[in-house]
Amino acid sequence: MTSARPHPPELPATVPWRAVALPAEHGGWGFLTEPVVLGLVLAPSAAGLCLALAALAAFLARHPLRLWLIDRRKGARYPRTALAERVFAVYAAATLALAAAAFALASSPFWIPLAVAAPIGLVALAFDARGRSREALPEAAGAVALGASAAAIALAGGAPAAFAWGAWALLALRAVTSVLYVRARIRLDRGLPAGPRAVHAGHATALAASTGLAGAGWVPWLAPVVFLVLLLRSGWGLSRWRRPVRPQVLGFQELGYGLLTLVLLVIGYRLGP
Repeated sequence: MTSARPHPPELPATVPWRAVALPAEHGGWGFLTEPVVLGLVLAPSAAGLCLALAALAAFLARHPLRLWLIDRRKGARYPRTALAERVFAVYAAATLALAAAAFALASSPFWIPLAVAAPIGLVALAFDARGRSREALPEAAGAVALGASAAAIALAGGAPAAFAWGAWALLALRAVTSVLYVRARIRLDRGLPAGPRAVHAGHATALAASTGLAGAGWVPWLAPVVFLVLLLRSGWGLSRWRRPVRPQVLGFQELGYGLLTLVLLVIGYRLGP
């Protein structure tokens, strides 16, 4: 008598639209909000607002595109596959329409940061297609690419190029250090090796880089203060005196540090470099 081969698990026949249209992770919303708000603070404009909405649409488009790519790679077509196609099409159309409106309204060119960010974003999508979006590289790449919206929004509103590129550099440093810290903290709280020294070194490098940018006049002097706070957070959060927390709690804590980062940078830019 031969045993029956188990069938692969099937997805439910009906899929809630929220499961396809909205990303589940909380951290990504912070990586979206920080560049959008910072760019609009640097140089508010109608074109910048269009770019901010385009960034939102592009951010939302990644989730259904990821689901579609995973299903396509498996050679399968589930009910969610068709829904993901439709939702992605809506988000993509909105992104293109808003970007076109920004081009029509912008007072100065803004496309160069977006062109630079495109290959970085493709790295994240390549990992998405393989179902490996939770790894450090695609998480950091996606956040860094999204941060380019700050530079594009600022340039569209007529901000100096140094301020625009400096803002993106700060957000990229913030994104990379956040990804490194959160991943290390989760591993430590689970009793796994995490390499905290490398995380501390990354934060120290970000502090040194932000200090250099401030010295060059590209970013406000409050920027190094931000990364000093994040370095201290890393030192305590990865020490033996920390209190273990659930990943969801850790995610909300990082949203808080992201808000603090945004507030300090906004104050710094308002006061002037």
